[in-house]
Amino acid sequence: MNNNLFNKVEKKTNVKKNDIINLAKSIQNKNMSDENNLRDLIHTIATMAGKEVDKEKEDKIVNAVKNNQINDEIKKMNNNL
Repeated sequence: MNNNLFNKVEKKTNVKKNDIINLAKSIQNKNMSDENNLRDLIHTIATMAGKEVDKEKEDKIVNAVKNNQINDEIKKMNNNL
């Protein structure tokens, strides 16, 4: 993986490269179309980043993922890194 990307993410979020890799490994075999798995992932990422995600924002994220809208957002974020 590109260390520059990890460095930028770590600088902006204080989340370490190893934590990101471990998170990615932990969700590899999970069904991300399952709403409970999505909500668990959102909570895990929020905790890692030291952020709070209210119920309304969590619902928006879940709906975006379930409706495949998240790819556009990832592209936008990638362009801003």
